[in-house]
Amino acid sequence: MVTTEYKFEGWMGLDPSSVEGNMVWREFEPKPWEETDVDIKITHSGICGSDLSTLRSGWREAPYPVVVGHEIVGVAVRVGSKAEGGIKVGDMVGVGAQSDSCLGRDGPCEACGNECENYCSQVVMTYASKHRNGAPTLGGYGRYHRCPSHFVIKIPDGVAPEHAAPMLCAGVTVYSPLKHFGVGPGKRIAVIGIGGLGHFAVLFAKALGADEVVGISRKQNKRKDAIDLGCDDYIALDDEEGWATKHKNRFDLILSTVSSTKMPLGDYIRLLKFEGTFVQVGLPEGPVSLALGSVMGGRRTLTGSAIGSPREIYEMFKLAAEKNVQPWIEKRPMQDANQAIVDMDAGKPRFRYVLVNN
Repeated sequence: MVTTEYKFEGWMGLDPSSVEGNMVWREFEPKPWEETDVDIKITHSGICGSDLSTLRSGWREAPYPVVVGHEIVGVAVRVGSKAEGGIKVGDMVGVGAQSDSCLGRDGPCEACGNECENYCSQVVMTYASKHRNGAPTLGGYGRYHRCPSHFVIKIPDGVAPEHAAPMLCAGVTVYSPLKHFGVGPGKRIAVIGIGGLGHFAVLFAKALGADEVVGISRKQNKRKDAIDLGCDDYIALDDEEGWATKHKNRFDLILSTVSSTKMPLGDYIRLLKFEGTFVQVGLPEGPVSLALGSVMGGRRTLTGSAIGSPREIYEMFKLAAEKNVQPWIEKRPMQDANQAIVDMDAGKPRFRYVLVNN
């Protein structure tokens, strides 16, 4: 058995009430060490809406006890002899929402073979999942994290650790489809939901050179934030009568970051140009209704996108450094994680909380 001079401990959810600020601080056993692993002393851990959905068993019953957090940044303190990526002890590194995949170890895998590990059928998530050796995956609301090195990303110069943390999930979740669907000069883009994911979508769409980026939200209270982020226009649905008709056929691509089961999906899709693309990245905790005529009428595409691959995370960090992408974050002490998730659930952050270990 390998021993270390540091303890793995963190905030643990024991039941659905943990999302109400009832996580408990406990020591836990990390996955058994393998020489492909990296141990990280956590400095920053972003709070994601997925953390709250998992704590409350919103999508499915969580495998309690759980330690959430999949926007992890810190210092590599132990690096296995077979670790990938040239990681060295002392490097600033990060881990996003994924910890492992088949990587072709069990035979041909089209997703892994195309560097799209996030779509592997054997995907291992950073928490509430199981490592390939059967150990539970435990996230970043804590002091240390152990992860297979293929999914440990070096943080480049020019990207602050508190900015890198939310990029590892929220950032790459929107960067991936923006890049994949060719957002750049000549494209008109709409972003539905100006929040944790949506504000990243605006920042990256502008960094990629889109001609027009428009924010869409229900209320006027996000207008100033949207314009300050770089939006060229803003649509407040509750205050603009006939918006679905006024803006019909306007956009090449719409990126929806919202997770409401009551979203007017058909009306949103009609905002697309002929053969436009609607990408859903927010994950509702239930079904959403859609009359298919809105898709068929303009030969439009309705698709989804999930997190991002290690290659895309590297690309995103490079773009962020080159274009000086500055997410809107608020740092919160790790010891105040319970209050931070309560505030997150109440919609208080503008636009992302990042837990910081002193």
